[in-house]
Order: sequence, then C-alpha cells, then structure tokens
Amino acid sequence: MDKVVSLCKRRGFVFQGSEIYGGLAGVFDFGPMGVELLNNLKRSWWKANVYDKENYYGLDSGMFKHPRVWDASGHTSGFSDPLSECRECNTRIRVDKELGKIGIEADEKMSEEEINKLFDENRDKIVCPKCGQKNFTSVKAFNLLIKSNLGDFTGEGSEPVYLPGEACQGIYLDYKNIVDSMSPKLPFGIVQIGKAFRNEISPRNFLFRTRELEQADTQLFVKPNQNKEAYEQVKQDRLNWYLSIGIKPENLRWKQHANLVFYASDAWDIEYNFPGLGFDELEGIHDRTNYDLTQHMEFSGADLRYTDPETGEKYIPWILETSVGMGRMFLAVISDAYHEEEMDGSTRVVLKLHKDLAPYRVAVSPLLKNKPELVEKAREVFKLLKKEFGNVAWDDNGNIGKRYRRQDEIGTPACIVIDFETLGQEKPELKDTVTVRDRDTGEQIRVAIADLISHLK
Repeated sequence: MDKVVSLCKRRGFVFQGSEIYGGLAGVFDFGPMGVELLNNLKRSWWKANVYDKENYYGLDSGMFKHPRVWDASGHTSGFSDPLSECRECNTRIRVDKELGKIGIEADEKMSEEEINKLFDENRDKIVCPKCGQKNFTSVKAFNLLIKSNLGDFTGEGSEPVYLPGEACQGIYLDYKNIVDSMSPKLPFGIVQIGKAFRNEISPRNFLFRTRELEQADTQLFVKPNQNKEAYEQVKQDRLNWYLSIGIKPENLRWKQHANLVFYASDAWDIEYNFPGLGFDELEGIHDRTNYDLTQHMEFSGADLRYTDPETGEKYIPWILETSVGMGRMFLAVISDAYHEEEMDGSTRVVLKLHKDLAPYRVAVSPLLKNKPELVEKAREVFKLLKKEFGNVAWDDNGNIGKRYRRQDEIGTPACIVIDFETLGQEKPELKDTVTVRDRDTGEQIRVAIADLISHLK
C-alpha cells in the first residue's frame, strides 16, 4: 500500500486534502492524472449500467434533502458505528473492525449490548493502536451523519439538515418522478453517481475509508417476489464488469453477509484483495425487498405504488441494489495495475491499466527537443492524435528512456517518438513513419503516420 500511495502522490493521482495546512484526515484530492482515471472509470461504469442496458435511467439528485428523508431511511436512528475510546490517550477505535482483526465476526448492525458482550470477552486481545494499552470505555453507537446549518440563520428551532450519508436516497425520492415522466415498465433501473459524507471514527487505509466519497449506485425495481433470478443476474453482471476492465480474477471473491438487516432478503459483497489489507468489501449487492419505498411512502404521505400497465394492479416494487464507492474502485484498479518488473537491465514501475482507463491514451515525443524540425513534425502528430483521442500527452522532458519510464508509471499504453527517420533524412523509405512503443512489452515498431489512429484503436 505504501508503494501505491507514493506513486499516487509522485505522479499526480491523489493528494492529501488541505496538505499545506497539515492535512485533513479522511479527505483526499484527485490530481491531474487521478481525475482522468476517475472520470474514465465513471464513463466505463455508466456505459455498462445505462447505455448497455435497456430500461435503465440516469439521475443526478441534489445533495441536500428534507430532514425527514433520513428519519424514513433509518439513518438518524441506526446509521452508526460501534465506538470505544482509549482511557489512556483518548484514541477512538471502531470496535467491529478491531474484533475482526482477531477473527471475531462482528459488524455495525449489531446492538450495543451484543457488541459490548463480544468486546468484553476479548478486551485482553485488543490494544490501542496509538499507546498500546488495553484500557477502553464501553462500546457506544456513534452516528455517522454530518449536520449542516442549511437555511438555519439563528440556530434555534430548525430541523437539523444533514449531508447525505449515502447517495442512493435521491433515487428513491425521484422514483415517482421517473415513473411519471418516463413511463417505464418493470423491471427498470435508476442509476446515479453521487456524493456521500460520513463522520468516520477512524478513516484509514488511504482511499479505502474516507469521510467524503462518491458512490456509484444502481437500483433495479422489480415486481414483488420476482427478485431471485434478477438478483443472480445483477450479481454476475457486476462481477463481469470488474473482469472486463482488467481486474485479475484471483483478486476478487464473493462474501455473503452473515448478519442481514431486518428488511433485507439477501446481501453479498464483491471483495477485492487490497494491498496490505487483504480481502475486503469493494461493492455491495443487496436485495432490499420493498423497504425503502414503503418507508418513504409512510413518512411523506406520497403514493409510491406502481400501477401495472397491463393489469391495473397497484403494488410497491422490490429493489435490487448495487453500491460501490468510487474511491475503493479507484484504489482497486490502480493497485491491480501496479507492477514492478525488470526491463532493459533495471527495475521499472508500470501501471498496466486497461487502455480505456489510462489517463493518457498515448504520449508523443520528439527525439530531441532542440531540433526544430523534429519538434515541428512531432507537433503535427500530437495535434492529429489529440483531435481524435483528446487525452494525449506531450512529453519532451529528459531523454527518451526517462520519458518511457515516466509514461509507464502513469499507465500510458503507447509512446510515439518522432525521429530523423520520420523526416526521411537517414532512410527515405521510412519517411512519415514513427516509432510506437508498447507499455506492457516494451516492444517498438514503425507505423506510418497515416495509419496511426487505426493502429492505436
């Protein structure tokens, strides 16, 4: 993990939030390379979940929501993590995670009484990560919602407004609007990438657990009790997508939830083998029955029943949910692509990203930047490719070997060099051809400029 974090900082993928002020725990900024990789991931995910499917609709709901939304969803009463504090140094720990490290199955859905019992039975095995002592307070449920003062100018008598604890509530709130405006037939899906905020007890492990995050959610609405077959298909589709973007199969596995929340029919996680952490949740896939729409119907008074266009029957659809944090997805992809290997007598670091995810599709270089004729020709090629691909790098800093290593580290699939042979000065038969180097193999071939776009595609 340290090597991945170092690469992300060194090559402009991810920076610590507010770093010049000492940093802010659990908050990160995506740099020039990182935002390109992140946007490419979003585009790929959106294509797979909207454009490649039938009867799926996109949404971008507002972050602020009526306070009653979070009462209906259960967040104000049940969106919490089990917290204990070291009496020696006041360091806070998330108890379920500490129990998990010693092989005790526990999670945030347990009651305070249940998790306190497990904690008391294993206190002698859990040490403070800061001072090494074992003197902890009893476990308390710590609510993760972050309050805002939106529209509250006096601080008195107003209902509390929260930043979203999860992005998917916007989908449930706009479900009726989408039914009324788009007239979809069941089954149909609503898809969103949205911000969420969580007052995490102990944000840690780089992008794995943060206080500000983006969630990519799909909600598939199906007829009541017609969930099983659709649920299995949703699970398989999500796993197949990770394989399609180049994640190694051996780094993915399924884990079924041992402790289901009361409204869930089934719940599985796709886990990824994160460096230094081992297998942990990447994406959750949940059979939520009719809980969400039922709750919002009760709390809002709005009729959220679906009218079957064929039979006229009215009912509340069941929901099959997929939810993944974009930060965890980003971390899994960049970790999976990270390689150290011997090439040309030295060790190189290379990100073997899927070509459609790489921040730059291709890099263009003049062999020598002090030769105007090479630079001029390289600029022609650069403009040609940039018009076609958009994300093209211009790189004339250092010698060719250093440029290759730099582009390897940011995952650029191909490097193009304009040399004297391109100008026809040494071998006239090679005029208007360029050297194309492959990132993964290091192999170099000559390609005619006229064929470059089709070759790269």
